[in-house]
Amino acid sequence: MRVIQVNEPDQREACLARLCADTFGSDAGLTPLLRFAGVAGVLFEQQAARVLALVDDSSRPLALALLVLDKANQGMTPMLMVDLDSEAGNSPAMVLIHELAERAPLRVDASDDAERERFEHAGIGRWFDGPHDIRIGLNSHHPATGLDDLSPPLGVDDAAVAQSLKRDPKLFESYKQRFTNGLANFPATL
Repeated sequence: MRVIQVNEPDQREACLARLCADTFGSDAGLTPLLRFAGVAGVLFEQQAARVLALVDDSSRPLALALLVLDKANQGMTPMLMVDLDSEAGNSPAMVLIHELAERAPLRVDASDDAERERFEHAGIGRWFDGPHDIRIGLNSHHPATGLDDLSPPLGVDDAAVAQSLKRDPKLFESYKQRFTNGLANFPATL
């Protein structure tokens, strides 16, 4: 297995569409499309987000993650993660996080003890109490020493994206088509 950054634009959009669809599910209304449009139209354009994949020896994707930079450009946070192959036993997404934690400055947010434990097994060792009962974890490569010098990750304002798409029906149709094309053309190999 190896980690790759998905750079080819059509593959990257297909992976982003799959991440959004799998993360939010079919009952999430427009949320998957809004997140897709926000990341593709803002974070990708600003080069503030990366799609990474864990692939097997045949280049078949096993897991995907969308990593976003923080505002100070010190570290990255997984915004979305998805397992594509659960037959392997262990979570391929956590294997992907483990591989990334060995190489890059990572920040993760854990909403409960089970999630924190999964991230700890993936190489996240320093923990801080964040707002709203969130535990914020950093790996050894992250330069922050505490919450006070931790820059927030960049994000997508789904409500602002929705307003923008509502005002411009052609833009809405364009992102909807790109999203559905991405899902339909998700690559078997990367």
